[in-house]
Amino acid sequence: MRAAAAVAASLTAALVAAWPRPAPRVVELPTGTVELHAPMVVAAGTELRGSLSGTVLHMAADFTGQAALVVSGDGVVLRDFSIDGNRAALEVRVGLPPFNIPFVRYTRGNGVLADGVAGLTVRSVRFRNIAGFAVLASRARQVSIEDVEIADSGSRDAAGRNNSTGGILLEEGTADFHVARCHVRNVRGNGVWTHSLYTSPRNVRGIVERNTFEDIGRDAIQVGHAVDVRVENNEGRRIGFPVEDVDIEHVAVPVAIDTAGNVESSHYVGNRFEDLDGKCIDLDGFHDGEVRGNTCVNRRPPEAYRYGNYGIIMNNSNPDMQSRNIVVAENVIEGAQFGGIFVIGTGHRIVRNRLLDLNRAHCNEEAARFGCYYSAGEPDMLSSGIYLGRGAARPALARGNLVEENEITGYKMAARCIARAPGVEAGWNTIRGNRCGPEPAGQSR
Repeated sequence: MRAAAAVAASLTAALVAAWPRPAPRVVELPTGTVELHAPMVVAAGTELRGSLSGTVLHMAADFTGQAALVVSGDGVVLRDFSIDGNRAALEVRVGLPPFNIPFVRYTRGNGVLADGVAGLTVRSVRFRNIAGFAVLASRARQVSIEDVEIADSGSRDAAGRNNSTGGILLEEGTADFHVARCHVRNVRGNGVWTHSLYTSPRNVRGIVERNTFEDIGRDAIQVGHAVDVRVENNEGRRIGFPVEDVDIEHVAVPVAIDTAGNVESSHYVGNRFEDLDGKCIDLDGFHDGEVRGNTCVNRRPPEAYRYGNYGIIMNNSNPDMQSRNIVVAENVIEGAQFGGIFVIGTGHRIVRNRLLDLNRAHCNEEAARFGCYYSAGEPDMLSSGIYLGRGAARPALARGNLVEENEITGYKMAARCIARAPGVEAGWNTIRGNRCGPEPAGQSR
């Protein structure tokens, strides 16, 4: 699987690099601050670059339009300038769009907007105070976003919570994209996000790599409704902070790497996060893919993580998928508020993970204090190292899975190391060679 994944990644990178781009028409922006009262439209075949002495595109208080820059054609390069979105003046407190409306037809105050174009490059652009998304690419192809900086961006809803905005959004079947070496800091919504409506094509063939995230109110990375996406070697800290930005009214618990919709043939590999007020990896809709060599660490007292949760969790909200054939290997989860790995479905390989210092909330002994409220009839759900469940959004008994050579420590883990939900029979899964106990050197079962 690793060899095949490496080939897929190489092909995706080659596709982005090899997209035929004729020599662009170069437009150099003036030095200093340029006030924008309406969008600047960038035509096909244009390279828009800042001056050597620095250019800031500032969205004026009376700005009207979807974005500071609207890309109207193929083969556009944007590079070496800044966009100040004047969020204090332009923020509109609205929630997420209705289920049948894409963000490109809903969110205003964006930095860069590109709809239906091919061959877009955004490189070394600095985004500040953006009310909408820093970059919103919808129905696009061959999108490269590299060495971008995003800070102090995103808006709130009527309750004062994040409404998902602020970062990079690739939606509605965007294909062949590459997001690399970007720095995302103090963003209320998602950092990097792929999203499509249920009725739209899935996003396909993408790489999200070597980006950094800090102080993110929702998800650092979310892969939504996608095929063949690699999330590799990203780093982050303070995901789910500040706590007042978390959209808990809509149960948008923050996640380092989140999943939504129907996601297959994708790989989350070698990512490192610390200080998570939420989950490490959510696999809602993820199937036939790989989660390998990721690390999530919480070391502050449990009281510091109001919305602390599971380490890695499977789910099946999307009706077009089944939770199956996922490799969860060699990950490190340290200091999860609840359990380590929640498993549903079939054909998974849960091997050689290190699940350390689990159940810091002391579920279920301190249930009221830390919100250890489990599903009816499943009291072991939140307090176990690895929990073999009977389903999530839909029934999906854990059956035909391999759970092998995992190290599991934490509160009462000697007794609660690996547990089964009612209805999951003892012989349905292969469980062997796991090391369990309150300390790293525990008993074997």
